[in-house]
Amino acid sequence: MSTRRITEHDVPALALGCALLGTGGGGGVEPEVLATTRALREHGPVPVVTLADLADDDLILPLSAIGAPTVAAELLPSGAEAGAIRRVVEARYGRAVAAVMATEIGGANGVAPVGWAAGLGLPLLDADGMGRAFPELQMVSMNVAQIPPSAVVLADTVGNVATLDTVDADWAEQWARALCVASGSSAVLADFVMTAAQARTGVIAGSVSRALRLGTLLREAADPLPALIAELGAAHLVTGKVAAVARRTEGGFVHGTATVRGTGPYTGTEVVLDLQNENLRARQDGRVLAVVPDLIAVVDAYTGVAVATESLRYGQRVAVLSWACDPIWRTPRGLALAGPAAFGTDLGAADAS
Repeated sequence: MSTRRITEHDVPALALGCALLGTGGGGGVEPEVLATTRALREHGPVPVVTLADLADDDLILPLSAIGAPTVAAELLPSGAEAGAIRRVVEARYGRAVAAVMATEIGGANGVAPVGWAAGLGLPLLDADGMGRAFPELQMVSMNVAQIPPSAVVLADTVGNVATLDTVDADWAEQWARALCVASGSSAVLADFVMTAAQARTGVIAGSVSRALRLGTLLREAADPLPALIAELGAAHLVTGKVAAVARRTEGGFVHGTATVRGTGPYTGTEVVLDLQNENLRARQDGRVLAVVPDLIAVVDAYTGVAVATESLRYGQRVAVLSWACDPIWRTPRGLALAGPAAFGTDLGAADAS
């Protein structure tokens, strides 16, 4: 078995890395830092396992929060959701869950599974289903690999629990989103419950380790922004001031735009970000600079710490970075599920120059 463990002392670095990989979404990490630290103090460190540590028929429970990040910042979970979901899943499959997995490593959804695993007394798998954050349930690597969504189980903060049997992941997204909106646009979700054998074909391995590594770099680097750019191999699109933000919560998502006006060597440059929970596209004067499924992050210009879409405010000094997604998202099926056209309108292809 893997000897790696996540302790309460690892949580700040993990949160910084998850916030960065959240590309603006996945929910703000600050509430989950508090909740996860408390869970680790109460239940002890969480072992981190790899797929090599698991038997083929071991059951993996992917968990995430679903809803609008702006709502989740105020409508806090009860703490009982993960346990309620586990009971339903184990009753349905007739055996115990072997490990928890973060459905998405980005944002709060990368941090919260550590606390959930601690409370459930389970290890955490060093993997996820996105390598970043995406706003919709079907936008996961398990769906790219055509692993069925199985039963989808939702639990909300007041104790409601629902199990959905859907014909595919697109229907799972529609039904789960409708229930989430009915619960105030905030709930906890399990989907794509799978065996370790299935997971070997369709998860993004090493996600937890990567988030910890990125967060540690941000905490320890003497000059975080250049160090981060070098570590990620990122394109530095602009550094400047947030000049305008327009957001609305609709259908369980945060939609909108943010404009960053360049300063210093970027004076005269204005980059507009299109948002749907995450940063979907960066454009300048009608030219697309970066677009999903590649990652686009807004970070503090001095510390490199990521700024979530719901936290963008006029006057913030930020940098906008972009870097390549996991190769699974560049496959034809990956692009169909989470490329530009998957967001209801053709966002356009990133400029290749």
